[in-house]
Amino acid sequence: MATEMQRFGTSEEEDEEMGLDVKEEGENDEDDDDKNSTPPTMVGVDGGLMTSSRSNNRFQHQQQFQDQMTPQGGGRRCRPIEEKERTKLRERQRRAITAKILAGLRRHGNYNLRVRADINDVIAALAREAGWVVLPDGTTFPSRSQGVRPAAGVSTSSTSLPLQQNQATSLRGISSACPIEMDNEACQMKGLFVPSSAYDVSSSGRSQSSHMLGVEVDGQDDPLIGVSVDTVAGRQVVDMPSKLQERDFAGTPYVPVYVLLPLKDLLQIGVQLGAVNMKCEVVDPDGLLNQLRVLKSMNVDGVMVDCWWGIVEAHVPQEYNWKGYKRLFQMVRELKLKLQVVMSFHECGGNVGDDVCIPLPHWVAEIGRSNPDIFFTDRSGRRNPECLSLGIDKERVLRGRTASEVYFDYMRSFRVEFDEFFVDGVISMIEIGLGPCGELRYPSNPVKHGWRYPGVGEFQCYDRYMLKSLTKAAETRGHSFWGRGPENAGSYNSRPHETGFFCNAGDYDGYYGRFFLDWYSQLLINHADRLLSLAKFAFEGTFITAKQLSGIHWWYKTSSHAAELTAGFYNPSNRDGYAPIMEVLKKHGVALNFTLAHMNINMDMDMDSSEALEDPDALAWQVMNAAWDSCIAMTSENPLPCVDKVSYNYILEKAKPMNDPDGRHYSAFTYLRLGQLLMDPHNIMEFERFVKRMHGEAVLEIHA
Repeated sequence: MATEMQRFGTSEEEDEEMGLDVKEEGENDEDDDDKNSTPPTMVGVDGGLMTSSRSNNRFQHQQQFQDQMTPQGGGRRCRPIEEKERTKLRERQRRAITAKILAGLRRHGNYNLRVRADINDVIAALAREAGWVVLPDGTTFPSRSQGVRPAAGVSTSSTSLPLQQNQATSLRGISSACPIEMDNEACQMKGLFVPSSAYDVSSSGRSQSSHMLGVEVDGQDDPLIGVSVDTVAGRQVVDMPSKLQERDFAGTPYVPVYVLLPLKDLLQIGVQLGAVNMKCEVVDPDGLLNQLRVLKSMNVDGVMVDCWWGIVEAHVPQEYNWKGYKRLFQMVRELKLKLQVVMSFHECGGNVGDDVCIPLPHWVAEIGRSNPDIFFTDRSGRRNPECLSLGIDKERVLRGRTASEVYFDYMRSFRVEFDEFFVDGVISMIEIGLGPCGELRYPSNPVKHGWRYPGVGEFQCYDRYMLKSLTKAAETRGHSFWGRGPENAGSYNSRPHETGFFCNAGDYDGYYGRFFLDWYSQLLINHADRLLSLAKFAFEGTFITAKQLSGIHWWYKTSSHAAELTAGFYNPSNRDGYAPIMEVLKKHGVALNFTLAHMNINMDMDMDSSEALEDPDALAWQVMNAAWDSCIAMTSENPLPCVDKVSYNYILEKAKPMNDPDGRHYSAFTYLRLGQLLMDPHNIMEFERFVKRMHGEAVLEIHA
């Protein structure tokens, strides 16, 4: 350290006198003011350095030197006393803020910062957390790069970077295993910092300081990070693997794991096993039973199954056929597995991952042919029979019943039919479908209507029942001419900047835009409030989850968040659109099922996701924090099948966040879905390992 100080012409003692260090909370500000009043280091004419001193004689000598450098006719301007006092006040405020920042980083982020840290220490700690290597002299490069990024003024053909003038550390061929050659003396003086990894070795209870791994190379192999130290020609060579060991989840909270049963109907497709066909019969019960036994052998907690409205109440209103589901539930109970049951009031088919078509009940389709306004409608008049419009929640257009009454009768029939499974605890959770794909949103981006990622989608409010609600809201506001949808919102595949409504400073943030978006989103929230209230009444005493909040993450980095607005989430950059939804869930004591947004694939694989200004991580962070701040339990599922270790590690990190100050974690996770891909021998071994880690058990590495 002394050598580096000499290199910059200062000593540690003088460094403190110059006020470069940041004070801890509670230190005397006046002392630092005295230090800051000491003149700074000056550069002489011959290029030499003149260091500061506490001596008054040296201070006078420095003043004389500055006077000599002052041009003729000019003199040094003495600052007024008021200006000096203002400078001192600003400096105290700056130090107070910096001290609070450092205290917060230490307390909540577990940053391993020295007592008198400066800005370089903070930047280095943040860089290491982001996965970069920061050497003691400040040389910084990505941990997984194929070569070192040369510093400014260094030739790109050079294979080594100087650390000191007379003492160098050569970085030879930094690739998948980074060999770093260091002199013995340098190793004793300075620590070699290894970057943190998303899947590090520290457990959830271990400090993140071990994550940053400020490891001093002492010639010993470090078993934690897998760094081997060899001596070659009197020099120590450190081999750092490109991928550190995975985070150890042993001893972490127990998160139950469920597996979603397959959709395909064997009688129709003849390829993949299914659960219940259109006649409400179990398809190939022996094959399904064998798969369930495999899941049981891996200590999977249970299975999830959709109870489709289009199957159970298919032909005649209020005539329910639960026969196939009852047999399926008995099989699950015999294996001592738990059940999560989804009340699915939407059509299945036409979306990503759908491999079977289950339409709405036939009698509903008959009503729709004579009254198509029971379905969501876009500006061009195209109907979407995927689910019923929110506009008929309180309209008696379904053979004398409202949509809310139809949903409640269905849930009440299920509760009565399967009472024994509720009593003995086999049914552990009920999930309530709230819209298209079961999600709480509008069907603003239907592929069958030509939508392609990353289009903004279209508002779905043009059936006569929703228009009637909009007209009433406009009249109540006193502006009847607002009873219409936006005319400049573009089409399904428009970009925000191409429209007058969603562009920066567009109409979405005007008087009419705020009125319309508030009405549009509030209608969605009222639907959730109404349906969850009925569900709590029908399934009293049962754990209930809202299925589910959709992660509309494209255009999240724009000011309007256009894709979220058309889906019903009034969440522009200047408003939190998810807090009102959380209030409804909290009101009814309902959990939230949030799909991991950034595991979705792009609908158009030729489209660069960066052009969509998406930010799935930020969206997930906002939704999860809004839920946890409201004390709402969180469950999740993967939107598409995953069988590789990287996907499982990502799920684990989200399910059990490291160093969460409140120890929050998912209440349950559902794997999508049971099938031949999962049953592949290697895939099932990886899945078993994933289940153990979700349960907080110790696991062994799988070697091919």
